[in-house]
Amino acid sequence: MTDPIPATTLSYSHVAAALRAVQDRIAAAARRAGRAPADITLVAVSKTHPAAAVEAALAAGQQHFGENRVQEAATKFPALRAAHPAMRLHLIGGLQTNKAREAVRLADVIETLDRPRLADAIAEAIAHEGRAPQLLVQVNVGDESQKSGISRAEADAFIAACQQRFGAALAGLMCIPPAEGDPAPHFAWLAARAAAHGLGIVSMGMSGDFETAIAHGATHVRVGTAIFGAR
Repeated sequence: MTDPIPATTLSYSHVAAALRAVQDRIAAAARRAGRAPADITLVAVSKTHPAAAVEAALAAGQQHFGENRVQEAATKFPALRAAHPAMRLHLIGGLQTNKAREAVRLADVIETLDRPRLADAIAEAIAHEGRAPQLLVQVNVGDESQKSGISRAEADAFIAACQQRFGAALAGLMCIPPAEGDPAPHFAWLAARAAAHGLGIVSMGMSGDFETAIAHGATHVRVGTAIFGAR
């Protein structure tokens, strides 16, 4: 009699197939836009899912993962990174200044640099930790009061200041468009601002709109539900 399959394996047995389906959709969207599928990086958003979910995706070849909260990432990823040194962790949730040092210690990419005080905290953390993750400026493209991100009006000046301060570590821009309405104009605006500042990374598009984001210049898409299921 064989041993029973662990519940965690059963719970995330769908991940490999779901991951392939998302990768196929990314490739198709890239080709429709006249782009190379290899130019699009998939960030699998594993927030609120356990390490077993990440392990299932790693086993299927996924390398980039997104987490919202520093505390959750700190409990989940050090052991995973020890076993999978090629994996990369993106912090994609709003970051408090008092979490900046831990974020710099843990993350390969911080996608939510959105205000001068946080820039100060990250610069201090980089000096203390002796490592500099890639940084993306988050822009509140819809100027929505409930969302994080530098406003459109302040974006150019803030991006330029961060480039001067962080150099090549300031690698790109990120946005979350309004839930209502067509996201395409917001995606096009963000890609244009990244190009204007000579930034190579444009992180935009989630499970419901990543194909539209790719059509408008996304280099990174952040997909969670379509891979791991509902939280």
